[in-house]
Amino acid sequence: MAQLYFYYSAMNAGKSTSLLQSAYNYKERGMESVIFTASIDNRYGKGKVTSRIGLSQDADIFSDSCDLFGLMSSKLKQGPVHCLLIDECQFLTKEQVKQLSNVVDELNIPVLCYGLRTDFMGEPFQGSLYLMSWADKLIELKTVCHCGRKATMVVRTDSEGNALNSGSQVEIGGNERYVSMCRQHFSKLVWQ
Repeated sequence: MAQLYFYYSAMNAGKSTSLLQSAYNYKERGMESVIFTASIDNRYGKGKVTSRIGLSQDADIFSDSCDLFGLMSSKLKQGPVHCLLIDECQFLTKEQVKQLSNVVDELNIPVLCYGLRTDFMGEPFQGSLYLMSWADKLIELKTVCHCGRKATMVVRTDSEGNALNSGSQVEIGGNERYVSMCRQHFSKLVWQ
């Protein structure tokens, strides 16, 4: 029975690595998986899922106007699909999370979503909020704060490394812009 999974974490916990490993596991067993990533995240080129440890794979892209259920229905007409993997799922809309639920429930395809739970202010992303609410399985991937505690938050920094506590919710970046921290250290820098 297919299920909707949400693998969430702060940055640098290995979400993309885990997604690529899952895709490899399906391929190794002769099964077809489809990978989507957000069109706005072009750090490694459009339509690429890339991990910090050097793994990479081409992917279809989604924007907030994509009908993911319709796209998956079309792909099924071309041949079997055994799994749908979504990278950067925090950028999904509420409607797209519903569409992914329908991919699971009506097309019987497992959907594995990987993304951040919250933004640099500790606020939920829309996609993450509805995945936390509607997913069949919630799986936390863990990383650590500089103090050694589990990091659950993400701090956005300026070019000098100072924590920011205002700005637009979405600003694409990696280690040069974001640092994963435990809630205690995050709150001292952002929620002051």
